[in-house]
Amino acid sequence: MFKLLSTYASVPSFIIFQALVTHVLYRSVQRKRVFSPFSLQCGYPSATVYLERCLIVKRVMTKNRGSASRFPPAAQQESLHCETRSADLNHAIRLLGDSDSSNLEEKQLKVLKKVVKRFENGLPLKDLAQIIDILNLCAEKVNEQEAFIEPVCELIKLCGLPFQKKKLSDEVSYSVTVSKSIAQLGYLMRVPSSQVRIQICKCIISFYKAELPRKLLSGYQPTSANYKIEMAELGGLAETFVLSLAIVENELTEKLWVLKVLQHLSSSGVNCRHMLKAQAASRLCLYLNDVDPSGQLVFRSSEILWNLLENTSKEEVVNQLSSLECVHALKEVFVDLLLHGFRHYDRQLRNDLLVIATLVAENPAAPMIESGFATLLIVLATYTEVKIPNPLLKGLKLTFCYEDFEMKKLLFNIIGILSKDPRAVQLLSENDVMPALLYYVKPHQKPGFHDWSASQYEELQLHAIAILASVAPFLVDKYLSCQANTLLLVFLEWCMGQDPFFGQGNSFHGTGGRGNKLAQMRYSLRVLRSVVSLYDDAVNLNLCDQGAISQLLDILKYAANKSKERDDAILLEIQADTLFILSALCENDAHRKELFSYEGVDILIPFIQMDPKKLYSGLGHNRLLFNALDCLWSCVVGCYIGEDYFLEQQGIFILLDLLALKQKNLCNIILGLLVEFCDNPRTTFHISTWRGEKDQTAANLLIQLWRQEELDLGVKRDRYGRIADVKRPIVGSFQKQQEVIPMPANSPTFAIVEISENIRAKLYLLLCKLGFEDLPGLSAKDFVTLAIIRRYVDFKVGEVWSEVCTEIKEEFRPVASDEEALKVISEVSENVGRSVAALQTEVLESQHRQEIREEEKTYTKIQAVHKQKEMVNKSWENFLTRTSNYEALKKAKRLQEKSIEASRSKLKTQNGAVHSTDIKGLNTTIGSGRLVTVESTPSQLIGGPLSGTDLALGKPSVCEGALKKIKRVKTLDSIKKDLGPVE
Repeated sequence: MFKLLSTYASVPSFIIFQALVTHVLYRSVQRKRVFSPFSLQCGYPSATVYLERCLIVKRVMTKNRGSASRFPPAAQQESLHCETRSADLNHAIRLLGDSDSSNLEEKQLKVLKKVVKRFENGLPLKDLAQIIDILNLCAEKVNEQEAFIEPVCELIKLCGLPFQKKKLSDEVSYSVTVSKSIAQLGYLMRVPSSQVRIQICKCIISFYKAELPRKLLSGYQPTSANYKIEMAELGGLAETFVLSLAIVENELTEKLWVLKVLQHLSSSGVNCRHMLKAQAASRLCLYLNDVDPSGQLVFRSSEILWNLLENTSKEEVVNQLSSLECVHALKEVFVDLLLHGFRHYDRQLRNDLLVIATLVAENPAAPMIESGFATLLIVLATYTEVKIPNPLLKGLKLTFCYEDFEMKKLLFNIIGILSKDPRAVQLLSENDVMPALLYYVKPHQKPGFHDWSASQYEELQLHAIAILASVAPFLVDKYLSCQANTLLLVFLEWCMGQDPFFGQGNSFHGTGGRGNKLAQMRYSLRVLRSVVSLYDDAVNLNLCDQGAISQLLDILKYAANKSKERDDAILLEIQADTLFILSALCENDAHRKELFSYEGVDILIPFIQMDPKKLYSGLGHNRLLFNALDCLWSCVVGCYIGEDYFLEQQGIFILLDLLALKQKNLCNIILGLLVEFCDNPRTTFHISTWRGEKDQTAANLLIQLWRQEELDLGVKRDRYGRIADVKRPIVGSFQKQQEVIPMPANSPTFAIVEISENIRAKLYLLLCKLGFEDLPGLSAKDFVTLAIIRRYVDFKVGEVWSEVCTEIKEEFRPVASDEEALKVISEVSENVGRSVAALQTEVLESQHRQEIREEEKTYTKIQAVHKQKEMVNKSWENFLTRTSNYEALKKAKRLQEKSIEASRSKLKTQNGAVHSTDIKGLNTTIGSGRLVTVESTPSQLIGGPLSGTDLALGKPSVCEGALKKIKRVKTLDSIKKDLGPVE
């Protein structure tokens, strides 16, 4: 022994001691010695365990042999401890799994205590699987041996501590093992022990409130805070806990703990999806009515339902809640809270359940009516307005607290939802919903002491009117019997009045209504819009008889004036709705159109002249423009007074200006309006007179729109715009792809339907009104397109015949005469296409010849300009030569003189004085200035040829005689003035 101690001096003594004892035990086993039960009860390890430890010591000593240190390194110590822990856990598993373990209960409990003591600071990730195995073995013993309940609870507590990791990568490496181990905690809910179940719940809740242990294992660190939560999601723990509700349904305390766990788990979307797989929504709803004095059951269940609605598919949750049993349960718990809940907490919980009921009511398959829940909610919604006692609400006392205010809004909202269900319309009519909603269509009086505040009443008022817009179309008889039109028109008059009223504008429905009555006007007009859109004669007549048209025009003017101050979405909606109401009232009624005509046209024109840039503002200008055009069509077209006044106000020019923008969504309605206006004989002149940018004519604009429409339809044309397919000249690419299907004679074929799906038919009609001859402002390309437009009807007839031929050949075999007739018809259609193509070619060739002539003229002008430039250059060169070369100057002078002499008359004047026109000594070749020298006529020539004229000289005076030999120089203008006209 001493030799052994000296050999392994570097090994701690306690390890050597254990090794020696192990050696002795091993030898004893070999010699078949049997130890007494006392030795086992003293806590000595078994021979097998000591043998394992001996082998570990041997490996450690072999590894450390030759080391001068007294103790092994820390890493080796830790490795030794880890292997020792693993051996202990394996021993515990074998001991608990022993089939004859019934006699070893005390030893098993002692081993469990040691395990708990060893891991009191946290479980390493690599040991977690063995701990769960021990838990499962203990859980099987709890049924028969209650002594195992406490160790099981202690082990479960260990699972609530943060897990310990040695490396950063351990969280990922052990993720599968950890997720399965946590899932096993859920399966342990099968253990028939309240203490164990509650401890499991506490353990899961601790995942969300993790606290670090006081002491960490050496060489380990805790896992991240959310690691357990993520592993619980991965393992599907939430689904297991939902299923465990069936186990604890008769145990209130345990059920509340399970709900608490589910409340924490439902904060995750992943867990909520797992819960829905287990039908969590329906299971929770069915337990709502269970007895619970604390009230936690309803609270926690509603919280879980809310989390499910927020984190998963709302439709799936609602479908689970839409069974008759669930709706009944919701109804009962709601009524209980309504009649017996007086605390602030009870009212809040009641409203939460009401929101869930609202979502269920949105599902058409939910049995809200069959369960009586719908009737209860409708009666409750109208309880304070109609004040009719109802046995369903016996003992109900509503206050004016905030929770009751919220409930009132929720009940109004449910009425709007139920109105969409045709089965609920009868309930709404029987329970006085219409009078209850119309109760709020009046100005608000000053609130009393026990009443809603001003802001609360305004919010309820706007909400009620908004719901009225949804309900009124389904309760028209009630609407008329309650004089709703009268109330609304009076209310609208108040909205335009100058009464001091300052809206709070705090609610959703009060948007834009702070300090004014615009919100009230907005929702009142929505009600009128909803009822007039039914086109019910009784409703519309009732409105018009009360002067609605003139009042609506006043509203338009009021809103238009407000828009000048600020342009917002609320005012635009008010104007758009008013225009729609006027359109519905005036359509197909000449008398109402006359009432609209003058004043209405003046109001409409500014809307149509809207700045195109505003159409993309996003505030609703585009909707306003469409409603204005619709109102023009319904209220002006067909009334000669209105049409003429619209033409006088240059309305056609405004429409064409709008059409020139080429907005795809506007072209169709504007062209339709122009076609309708063309029934008025004055319209064609206005269209022909219009000029757009760059002096564009209406005909050119219409042809451009035709080309753009064909481009969008994919009609085949060549590069010059000519017909490329004479068999189907105006068929688009989509129409070519459609197969001809035999249809009944009264059903339109695709060729007919296509007419209403594009604007080509309207363009053809307008050009027919303008005429196809002598259209101004057209180019050759326009004439090519015009040739196609002119034969549009012929081409359409050809398409229809083509479809007829195809249908006949698919179902029948025509006789020879019919086949010949069909062939002739097809050839006629093709000939029309060929003739149009030939005409187009002729137009293009004529244009080509015209272009050549224009080109030649232009070229001739260019030549003349170049020739003139050459002559000017040559003249300039000659001038320079004369000024720089005297000989050249003299030569030019002689040539000039000869030219002058040659130009003189050869006939000599008899008895006439001859004056020389040459200026002596002048050495220039250019013309003289505007000065001449005039000499007096000699006296001997008096009586000559001029003597008989007014120019004959009289007898000179003394002064004249003295000056007769004096030369006078005058300007040419003065000579003409003195002499007058000379022949």
